[in-house]
Amino acid sequence: MLALSRTSGYAISALARLQRPGGAWTLTKDIASAAEIPKAYLSTILNALVRHGLIEAKRGYRGGFVLARPAEKISVLRVIEAVEGHAWQEGCLLGLSRCSDERACPSHAFWKVQREKIEEFLRSLTVAQVAEFDQDYRAQLSRFVKAENGSATPRRSRRKGRRVTVRGRGGK
Repeated sequence: MLALSRTSGYAISALARLQRPGGAWTLTKDIASAAEIPKAYLSTILNALVRHGLIEAKRGYRGGFVLARPAEKISVLRVIEAVEGHAWQEGCLLGLSRCSDERACPSHAFWKVQREKIEEFLRSLTVAQVAEFDQDYRAQLSRFVKAENGSATPRRSRRKGRRVTVRGRGGK
């Protein structure tokens, strides 16, 4: 199955969780938690996005990250190129190292056309569209989990008297 790299997926997912320019700054730990991305890996991705002008960073108190422009104006292609460069477009569909325009494998002509179509689609797809899909999914998932588990019941943990929230039937 053909798919974008994990790095590209993480970058798109992180951007989908950031505020518009002028909005609230979001901390790395909050993005990592919401998008389920390892924090150290996310830091590397966020730095690349800052270098390419897709997001802004602010250090210190009340710092974090915010989109450099509205999500509707950031194409998924631009995000991929920021974290992957142009290497994501290269390579033979069959994985043959000697495939090129000069020495084309049986899939070369087909793959060249398909790559152009994929690139055009990713150029038209925006971070805002991905964010909208993600918000819809999270809302549906939240409703499903609540219906399955009922309400959460707090109780004491055996360790250090901490309160924990137990989800499940009967709250036991």
